[in-house]
Amino acid sequence: MLFSAGAASAQPLIDNDRVTVWDTTTPHAYAHDIVAITLADGKAVFVRARDTERFRSRGVSGQAIIVELKDSKTPPLLNKSKYPNAFPRPGSMKLIENKRVIVWDYRWTSGAPTPMHFHDKDVVVVYLENGSLKSTTPSGETVVNDYSAGTVKYNTRDRTHTETLVKGSQHAIIVELK
Repeated sequence: MLFSAGAASAQPLIDNDRVTVWDTTTPHAYAHDIVAITLADGKAVFVRARDTERFRSRGVSGQAIIVELKDSKTPPLLNKSKYPNAFPRPGSMKLIENKRVIVWDYRWTSGAPTPMHFHDKDVVVVYLENGSLKSTTPSGETVVNDYSAGTVKYNTRDRTHTETLVKGSQHAIIVELK
C-alpha cells in the first residue's frame, strides 16, 4: 500500500488490522500508542495513548505522519533465508525501540545497493525526499519505485530483496512493527 501525504486529512492514509496512519498538522489524543514522524526533519517520537502533552514537550510540530499502533500483533517471522534481517543494516540509525516497535532512520546512497536482506517484520515507511529505488529479489526480478517526500508505504513481512537508489536522493523513517 502506497500513499502520499499532502494536506492534512480527516481520512487515514492507511488503515488495516495493525495500524492506522494519519497525515496531520494537529496531533490529538489517539486511542492507541503512536509513533509520530515530523516530515520537515524526520524526528520520530513514541507517545502512549491519549498523552497529548507529550507531543508538545517532544517538539512534534508542523506536518506529521502518525502511525497509530493497534492491538493486533503479528510476531516476526523466523528468518530461514540465507540473508540477514533488514535491520540493523550498515548506515541505519536506531531512533526508538520498545515492546511495540523499532524505528530506524536510513539514507540510501546513490548507486550503492543495500545488502540483500529479509524482512521479518511488517513495516511502515515514511519517505522524506524525492528519489527512485530499484528493488531486486534474489532471483533477479527488479522493479523501480518512485517516492516523493511525504509518501507513506505499508509493507508486509516475508520479503527478501536489495535496494539501490537510482534517481534523486532518498531518506526514510522505517517503523518495524513487533
